[in-house]
Amino acid sequence: MTTTHEAPPGPPATAVTGTGTGTDADLALHLLRLGDDALVLGQRLCQWITWAPTVEEDLALSNIALDLIGHARVLLTRAGRLDGTGRTEDDLAFTRPDREFTNVLLVELPNGDFATTVARQLAYTHYAALYYEALAGCADADLAAFGARAAQEVAFHRSHADRWTRTLAGGTAESARRMREGLERVWPYTAELFDEDDVPRRLAASGTVPAPATLRPVWHRRVTEVITGAGLTVPAPDWTARGGRSGRHTEEFGPLIAELQSVRRQFPGGTW
Repeated sequence: MTTTHEAPPGPPATAVTGTGTGTDADLALHLLRLGDDALVLGQRLCQWITWAPTVEEDLALSNIALDLIGHARVLLTRAGRLDGTGRTEDDLAFTRPDREFTNVLLVELPNGDFATTVARQLAYTHYAALYYEALAGCADADLAAFGARAAQEVAFHRSHADRWTRTLAGGTAESARRMREGLERVWPYTAELFDEDDVPRRLAASGTVPAPATLRPVWHRRVTEVITGAGLTVPAPDWTARGGRSGRHTEEFGPLIAELQSVRRQFPGGTW
């Protein structure tokens, strides 16, 4: 039996509160969700700086984080324009309370040890690569151009996660154990990547953006190839975690957002 675990209940996310209507309002919320995914994961990866196993990995993870923050900037900027509020990327990143963030729970999970971070990267990067590849074919010229660029960048992130999955699984008995435990830790959070409510369904029906759920079979096949090729078993959790898209987050999320917003909170209205 599969059960669903949600983060503690709270007030629903109120990300789209402006005058945008119809497709604009739907697209604003959808892009906000994608932007929050990228921003929050980028913030998590920044926490590895000076703590990664090697100097090379310090550079690799910081570069991946910079790519993700770049994706977030594009997505949040477009979301702010579409929702009718006139909010900027900085407004959306630094002034919303944690309950208004709409990222999936997967990307906010604590880094854990290096193997857990690799497992989280494996799940997210294979999804993101597929989504941005599909977005590159949409009718919106700006979104298509962004999707094409983001897909190329995420392809590096994906190969990095694939390589480290194989390296850790094929290393020592200890590294293999940690890789197995990392996969078990993050896998219950992967289903939320493909969940759909009415917003993505309407957007997909109109041909505006791809439907996340349609990507799941290919995602599962690709991550299975990597995991089994490394001599490991794909986890089959009997529970799933959801809630991030509607603003219900994990216990560790509040401190993460406080860290992200600390300078803005200390110097409100400051410019550099």
